[in-house]
Amino acid sequence: MPDARHDAPPELDELTRRLATVHDLRAASAVLGWDQMTYLPPKGGAARGRHLATLSRLAHEQFTDDRVGALLDALRPYASSLPADHPATALVRVARHDWEKAVRVPGAFMAAFTEHCSASYQAWATARPANDFAGIAPVLERTVEMSREYAAFFPATAHVADAFVDEAEPGLDVAAVQALFASLRARLVPLVREVVARPRPDDSCLTRGYPEDAQWRFGEMVARRLGYDFDRGRQDRAPHPFTTSFSRDDVRITTRLSHDDLRFGLFATMHEAGHGMYEQGIAPGLDGTLLGSGASSGIHESQSRLWENVVGRSRGFWEWGYPLLRAEFPDQLGDVTLDTFHRAVNRVEPSLIRVEADELTYNLHIMMRFDFELALLDGSMRVADLPEAWRARFISDLGIAPPDDRDGCLQDVHWFAGPVGGAFQGYTIGNVFAAQAYDRAIRDLPSIPSDVAQGEFAPLLGWMHANLHALGRMFDVNETVVRATGAPLSIEPYVAYLERKFRGLYGSGSDTPLP
Repeated sequence: MPDARHDAPPELDELTRRLATVHDLRAASAVLGWDQMTYLPPKGGAARGRHLATLSRLAHEQFTDDRVGALLDALRPYASSLPADHPATALVRVARHDWEKAVRVPGAFMAAFTEHCSASYQAWATARPANDFAGIAPVLERTVEMSREYAAFFPATAHVADAFVDEAEPGLDVAAVQALFASLRARLVPLVREVVARPRPDDSCLTRGYPEDAQWRFGEMVARRLGYDFDRGRQDRAPHPFTTSFSRDDVRITTRLSHDDLRFGLFATMHEAGHGMYEQGIAPGLDGTLLGSGASSGIHESQSRLWENVVGRSRGFWEWGYPLLRAEFPDQLGDVTLDTFHRAVNRVEPSLIRVEADELTYNLHIMMRFDFELALLDGSMRVADLPEAWRARFISDLGIAPPDDRDGCLQDVHWFAGPVGGAFQGYTIGNVFAAQAYDRAIRDLPSIPSDVAQGEFAPLLGWMHANLHALGRMFDVNETVVRATGAPLSIEPYVAYLERKFRGLYGSGSDTPLP
């Protein structure tokens, strides 16, 4: 990303070339990771671990080279002379942040950790269907040990998990996340209790048996209509839906389908399309650089949760989409009204599986996982204690208990495909910011709700592209939020959204809010 200014120093061009090599190695690794989670033969896991370890080591060596540090030092005066929002300034700032962290970690350790995580994923893919926590517990114990080893390279942090939170959410630390969660939990728990005490809407229309080929066809139509560009992406199946980006012109999404429940595939597709549209909307000039990705895990999740929930579960969306869905599934939905369907997809009921949780109770799943990550890392919880701690917390927070570990502590892939730490807080940060960003978007473009009801999503996506997506990773979480919405991150728009929506849906048989 050389500066177009004629007085840009040659060091900027050299730094850009070096960082492009690092990016390409990481992108190649991401291609192999995508293949591992979609099409890799069952016996290919060991070799794939070696491949990923080699690429991780090479990328780490290229990035931590002393020459990169020297270039960053040489470019400091130049970057300081430019505006804070200049891409060259942002590149030097972000590269400095990443380089100073990376040089603390030996390349051999990163390669070993990458290889371990690859083997761990393969083990999890077998252990979860078999409900075999005992079999995979030693693997998870090693992951926790290696996560602590990684954290120990950053002794100045206040909490052992701070390095992981900073990587996922630049500018935030454990204390900031805990403060956000505490304030949200205080407002959320009473609302959850209020709503779950009321009669639940009938959602049986969603479980009438939906052919998967028709689900796939409808989901792709929705993703395309929302604005996900299939000329720059594709959709495949995976045990745990995810999105991966190799460039802004190759952003791939995955989903999973259930014949027995329409919600799983449809809303997973909208969720991942939200991630994909973010990556496809990053400014072209940032592509192939350290700035050519989302600002953080939480900012990324704001886009997936925006399209999945704020838009995808809204009444307006289904005023457009429901006639099309009913035409696709006339036998299942021919006798179901729009009102019944809308209430069904917004049913609130404590459930076991995070990715299937309703919009209101979802954050309780995240807060539990975040607390458990901290406990595993600081040693106050052993891996062996995880299944029982999981059951106890579910009973306490949601009033239900998983019957087994498959639908308990083995359900999420995160701790079995990466480090323990920083993996989950982004989902709730995303929920919070999604509401804040949507509020700002409709203040700027008041027609967005009526546009959505007509199946016109370009105005909302265009606002997100211009005000958020194009920024890429130029700024940390706090600065990104302010630049996109004009205000610091706040739970207030999110709490107001939840109260308005669910008090309306769970009122006395109408959308009239409860008193």
